[in-house]
Amino acid sequence: MKKITIAILMFFGTFSFASAEVGVNVGISGQLGGFTADAEETMGTTDRNGQDDGIMVVGYGSIFVEKTLGDYITVGIDYVPEDLDTETVSTTKQKLEANGTFTNDTQNVKVSFQDMFTYYAALNLTENFYVKAGMVEVDLITQESLDTGGTYGDTSLDGTMLGAGYNKDLTNGIFIRAEGNYIDFDDVTLNSSGGNTRFIKATSIAGLNGKLSIGKSF
Repeated sequence: MKKITIAILMFFGTFSFASAEVGVNVGISGQLGGFTADAEETMGTTDRNGQDDGIMVVGYGSIFVEKTLGDYITVGIDYVPEDLDTETVSTTKQKLEANGTFTNDTQNVKVSFQDMFTYYAALNLTENFYVKAGMVEVDLITQESLDTGGTYGDTSLDGTMLGAGYNKDLTNGIFIRAEGNYIDFDDVTLNSSGGNTRFIKATSIAGLNGKLSIGKSF
């Protein structure tokens, strides 16, 4: 997927910005989003070790490049260059040792979202209002300390995006936008290493974000 992204960016880069109009838009955005997820940890094949849900509110920036196709359609790519980190969650549980005593084991889990790409198409309903839909891809990097000594592997999340917004053209090709988006990610399962059969399944990963953008048309 990342190779496709690079190829598209190179394709956009072949346009000469010295031309009067090439139908290319570039810009930056500030975004504020809230996301929720449910997670369930399982030991062995059936024994549940824990279940929880969480909310993540995060602000971040992104850059985008687009190509207009006629008067109504725009296709583009939005990229978030910074990592989005969750807070570290710690849980302490009692563990029965071989000598019959109990010890406390603390587990720390933190997740980082890296290299978020959104591939989208927008449809202009009026001169200013538009709707958009697309696909989202982000790398999920786990950072944990488990009582078993194992680790959960990294993976990628794929999702879909639906949104709507308002675009205002200013002078000299400058434009500003305000939009809202709903993002829904696919379920994902992470298996633990270290010779144990522990795994985590995350479901209902979804969220809303508000986005303000400024850009220039060429």
